[in-house]
Amino acid sequence: MSLIDLSGNLLFIAFLAYLIGTLLFGGAIKSNKPDGAAKRADRWGRIAIIVTIIGFLAQLGYFITRWMYTGHAPVSNMFEFTTAFGMFIVGAFILIYYMYRLTALGLVALPIALLIIAYAAMFPRDVTPLVPSLQSYWLTIHVITAALGQSILAISAVAGLIYLLKAVDPKVKTKGRFWLEAVLYFAVLVIGFIVVTVTFRSMGYEAVFNYVDKNGAQHEIIYNVPAVFGMNEYVLLTDDVMEPIAEMPPVINAKKLTVVFWSFIVGSIIYLLFRLISRRRILDLLHPLVRKVNLNLLDEIGYRSVLIGFPVFSLGALVFAMIWAQEAWGRFWGWDPKEVWALITWLFYAAFLHLRLSKGWEGKKSAWLALIGFAIILFNLIVVNLVIAGLHSYA
Repeated sequence: MSLIDLSGNLLFIAFLAYLIGTLLFGGAIKSNKPDGAAKRADRWGRIAIIVTIIGFLAQLGYFITRWMYTGHAPVSNMFEFTTAFGMFIVGAFILIYYMYRLTALGLVALPIALLIIAYAAMFPRDVTPLVPSLQSYWLTIHVITAALGQSILAISAVAGLIYLLKAVDPKVKTKGRFWLEAVLYFAVLVIGFIVVTVTFRSMGYEAVFNYVDKNGAQHEIIYNVPAVFGMNEYVLLTDDVMEPIAEMPPVINAKKLTVVFWSFIVGSIIYLLFRLISRRRILDLLHPLVRKVNLNLLDEIGYRSVLIGFPVFSLGALVFAMIWAQEAWGRFWGWDPKEVWALITWLFYAAFLHLRLSKGWEGKKSAWLALIGFAIILFNLIVVNLVIAGLHSYA
């Protein structure tokens, strides 16, 4: 078996372990039952964290073996970076779990990691030579540090989401209930992306186009889902496939915007079907699972995660990034979309800490800020990478 095959198998083992760990953490949620049931819940929780650690070690093995095969840190494209991001989230969760022993964190952190890894699996996983700007040791330093910082910040969102799942009453019509359900709806959209990609990939769908980039050069591009948005000055070369409805300017990657569009449509259908069949909101389903959690403890976890993650992210996404930009492109800052959103992320978490320390924004306010921060991170990961063209588009 080659290293690349072993790497893929280890990633699959990790995915299964995280899935099993999620179910075990669900079984470990304590309820108002006799002490015997509480002891069984503790036992399920111990088994769940062991399975999670096994999955993390398997994914770490994937990371190392792929690194050995490629000769560089496996964070150079969307598949590699996103799987690494999922792994770091699990690692951060394991660390926080042993600090606070809060079982409910696993019930949210592991599904987020599963969705991220499943999202990553939809991208090409082929090993290709690095473009010149990536052939630097700063690839390892900058990207891994930035991803590690984001993963620790993600734990604050995990704690914030659990806080709100308990604090927001699903039976009372409030703005909080609406926006929390909206957060859960966007999680379903990721499932929609997975369904769209798997479905059209299994069908072998292809539509070939010629288009003109912003420099006036002609290129060929292949759509693997029916084209809704066309590239700049496109010409369809494939017969009997869908013609794009609208043509996008050169700064927009129409192919990837099309994938986002179909993910939105399919994810919305999945969400509506769930609502019709269950006659319940997702919030109604999850609220009973967290009714025993300690809100003050969750608030502390969310705050401490930002305290740890913010300086790590600052180093990776700003300091190390600017040093690499100077080495690769001859300037520290160039207002590239990826750079701008890294700065926006940094400014948001700086404001988070300011509001927390000077204005006393704790509890619900802090939890909502943590969710907004993670939404900014995901926007940077998904929309900026997939839709907006820039110097980081190779990722």
